[in-house]
Amino acid sequence: MATPKIAIVCDVLAVMGGAENVVLALHEAFPEAPIYTSIYLPDKVPAFKGLDVRTTWLQKLPQPLRKLYKLWPTLQVKAFRDLDLSEFDIILTSSYLNANQVRKTRPGQKIISYCHTPARYYWSHYELYKQNPGFGRLNPLIRLAIPLLVPRQRKLDYKAAQKVDVFLANSHETGRRIQEYYGRESEVIYPPVDVHRFSPQEQRSAHFVTMGRQVPNKRFDLAVTACSQLNLPLIVFGNGPEHEKLVQLAGPSVEFRTDRFGDASDSEVEKYLTTARGFIFPSDEDFGIVTVEALAAGTPVIGYGQAGTLDIVTDGETGTLFAHQTVDDIVEAIKRFEKLSFSPAKLQHSAERFNKTVFINKIREIVSNNA
Repeated sequence: MATPKIAIVCDVLAVMGGAENVVLALHEAFPEAPIYTSIYLPDKVPAFKGLDVRTTWLQKLPQPLRKLYKLWPTLQVKAFRDLDLSEFDIILTSSYLNANQVRKTRPGQKIISYCHTPARYYWSHYELYKQNPGFGRLNPLIRLAIPLLVPRQRKLDYKAAQKVDVFLANSHETGRRIQEYYGRESEVIYPPVDVHRFSPQEQRSAHFVTMGRQVPNKRFDLAVTACSQLNLPLIVFGNGPEHEKLVQLAGPSVEFRTDRFGDASDSEVEKYLTTARGFIFPSDEDFGIVTVEALAAGTPVIGYGQAGTLDIVTDGETGTLFAHQTVDDIVEAIKRFEKLSFSPAKLQHSAERFNKTVFINKIREIVSNNA
């Protein structure tokens, strides 16, 4: 049997994160496959330098407009539909928004979708985004536009999902959403994590760590307030529009290693994560790669017991879980946490099931079975 020609398609390449690392792992699995995306900002994603990245006509927009790609979801749908992928046998998408809008153009083509989540803006978190769209001064205008645009986008998204041949979910929560919103079955394959970048220290310090993009829905305000109340040392990594608010909330025991725009070096993150007493994760995430990184660093997790965190953290074994996104719940979880002991080596071993090699082998197997 001839080797199938494969194309990798992702929503946008404009910032490095978990979804972008998935695309890199897909490319590692299939190095001959070109990567198609709606808009590509090379300076923002240097890891893609030298790869065969192909873009839609949205790339021809003036640079200032390209950077505002979040404002063009309807144009993104059309741009993906306009792509000519007729030469490929398998279209492998990495999608959390519109990548599944690509079209099959001949018999025998298959779309395999690695789904990070059905678009949160359209489905599971619609009300949250309607309240706080995350566009700063443009929020009032965006709030007016959302009820007008989203119903049509939902219909287009649902229709595209029905043309997918195989759905792969990054967590059991995402699989549940795929079933609820698209009426489709899926197989869970955890995203790839570089679990071997950390060298856990047996001797732990007194500090806790929290980390991530500082936006309202991540709820870092809860971690900062809880540790301030308990006077526990907390080191906060990350940046974003909520940074100044978090600084104002913080008591003297909380330190920030980044500002609103700056990022910490990998070495600094590794230094503090591999010696931390615990990692606090207050977010409701589809998966939550940073929690796997914490375990790989030998650090137990105090996490919100919903969504993807349930795939990663076992209460009482690899950390403690809290049921509600409130300061009181986090405080109680920290108090329970302090009565437990954890082995850094066992925590690191628990992260092995998220190793990138496991991901690549499973993806190759699924593509081979559908060739």
